[in-house]
Amino acid sequence: MKILLYLFGAMATMHAAATSVTQSAYTRLRELILTGEIPPGEKILLKVLSTQLQVNLSALREALSRLSAEGLVVAEPQRGFRAAPFSLEDLRHLSEARIEIETSCLRQAIDKGDLGWEGRVADAAHQLARLSGKIRNETGGISCEWAFAHDRLHFALCSGCDNTWMLRIREMLYTQSERYRSLAGPLAGGTRDIDAEHREIVDASLARDAIAACALLAAHLRSTAEILMDAYKSGDRSETGEASPKGAAWSCPTEVVRPLG
Repeated sequence: MKILLYLFGAMATMHAAATSVTQSAYTRLRELILTGEIPPGEKILLKVLSTQLQVNLSALREALSRLSAEGLVVAEPQRGFRAAPFSLEDLRHLSEARIEIETSCLRQAIDKGDLGWEGRVADAAHQLARLSGKIRNETGGISCEWAFAHDRLHFALCSGCDNTWMLRIREMLYTQSERYRSLAGPLAGGTRDIDAEHREIVDASLARDAIAACALLAAHLRSTAEILMDAYKSGDRSETGEASPKGAAWSCPTEVVRPLG
């Protein structure tokens, strides 16, 4: 009996260690893709990454399978994996879907959100307002601190929604848009008053004006997509014929993205 217990314990320890290695590989690969360190459409070289991340090939393949299910990686039969490519059509469809789902979540949050929701929104808005004018870091990309506060506000606005399936879909769409948004920020130039956009969305939400809040949120999300679409149209063309946006991706750890969940 003691031997069986020992064997079960050893097997559990080994399984936990393997799971930890896979999770670590998944987290790091996801970060590399979201920040653009692995560019859209680039072939993922398993042996190179195995050495770079110091994880075994089995853990990498499992991590890539998870990322493939999320749409961040494309599996090619007999050819391995590539980071999901960018395309104007994909961005357009993604933007439409995200606006539809995120405004629906916000509408339900305004209808059902309690005082706790109001507090989360007000606190997140205050934290972002304190970083007014600090969107860029020293290299011209999006500041990690600003990106964290920005993501926290958008998450807080929808957190009053009690439909868990809609929130899950919103999360999936958010993850996909994050690759695009990481390039849109530095390209925005002086054409937008993002601080004012956020203030108006928050004010309308806390005033429980769902029609105004959802219209403002839709316009906010659409502006970001349009900035990147314009960059594609004027940018260089890749080997696949897709336009490549000009600009540098921000390099924040992906762990900052889910501060409230």
